[in-house]
Amino acid sequence: MGKRPIINSFIFLPILILLQQEPSHARTNPAGQGFAKTSGTHFVMNGRRLYLNGFNAYWLMNMAVDPSTRGKVTTTFQQASKEGMNVARAWAFSDGGYGSLQSSPGSYNEDVFKGLDFVVAEARKYGIYLILTLVNNWDDYGGKKQYVQWARDRGQSSLNNNDDFYTNPVVKGYFKNHVKTVLTRVNSISGVAYKDDPTIFAWELMNEPRCQSDLSGKPLQDWIAEMAAYVKSVDKNHLLEIGLEGFYGDSMPEKKQFNPGYQVGTDFISNNQIPGIDFTTIHLYPDQWVPGSDEEARAAFVEKWIQAHIQDSESVIQKPILLSEFGKSSKSAGYSVAMRDNYFQSIYNTVYTSARTGGPCGGGLLWQLLASGMDNFRDGYEVVLEESPSTASVIAQQSQKLSALES
Repeated sequence: MGKRPIINSFIFLPILILLQQEPSHARTNPAGQGFAKTSGTHFVMNGRRLYLNGFNAYWLMNMAVDPSTRGKVTTTFQQASKEGMNVARAWAFSDGGYGSLQSSPGSYNEDVFKGLDFVVAEARKYGIYLILTLVNNWDDYGGKKQYVQWARDRGQSSLNNNDDFYTNPVVKGYFKNHVKTVLTRVNSISGVAYKDDPTIFAWELMNEPRCQSDLSGKPLQDWIAEMAAYVKSVDKNHLLEIGLEGFYGDSMPEKKQFNPGYQVGTDFISNNQIPGIDFTTIHLYPDQWVPGSDEEARAAFVEKWIQAHIQDSESVIQKPILLSEFGKSSKSAGYSVAMRDNYFQSIYNTVYTSARTGGPCGGGLLWQLLASGMDNFRDGYEVVLEESPSTASVIAQQSQKLSALES
């Protein structure tokens, strides 16, 4: 129930395209445009600068699988587009376990893939780009732990650490197969291969990669170099980024002063200098990274963290930067919606100031946007636009300011 034969999509597609009116409020519409590119330290589209104001919604594919929850995807894109948001970051993986996309190496659930097809098609309809992540560092939705377990189950008995994900040839083969399967997927709704679809802004190698078993950073550096080259061999159209949180490593030890007191086996500088990596990313969680500090100390950390990475993206790495995750948890001390609004506003101001002065910061993506009625997905950081008109207003103002810079 709720499924139509694929052939119908192809027969009626030209008619549907003619009938579909693009929403008038959508700020940037990927449909019918070229691929997003970089020029020096800026994102560009058809030779003009492109700025991004967006959100994380890792759950999009999973909610799109079931016809009874698919509407949450459409609603979220509609509401985001209304506030001028033009990019969403979501998972293009779900490894092992019930209802997964990839149940075992190379074995895919077509119904789940059709869910991702729907996400890409709806994003295009509402003028929203997608950043699609290919695997998780964490155990949620399988992650590198699942890949290592798959290899163990198939006789790789020497594997004893999840970080073997980065070095074991069998595991790396599984991941490359997943990359190729996703990138060459032909969308059952649009008939366009993902690698040929400009709705996709960029691929992300991994959500928040870490390799804490080897803080030298070598395993991760080598893995990124190998996988970046592989992605580009399959798909030369799209931008690629790593998924880094932004921790500094050994290549420039003096930069470690900006870390929140620890390393995770990544190196913001050397990792992002790898050929094939098109732009840098940072995440921002002062509540978790500098616990026990007061609001003033956290604000100081945030300011230093962002500015250091903007400067390094500009002068050392010479690529654009995205703040691809930031949020304010309702579980933090003294929380109020007004506090969150102020926090968002301060981050948006930093992004806008960089953009307005020709700097490398191309935008930011809040964590995380939900449609109403998704209580199971609440993590304290959620923004439900219908519940928070003041937050929606802060977001819309940022969209308008960045849009004005494009023209």
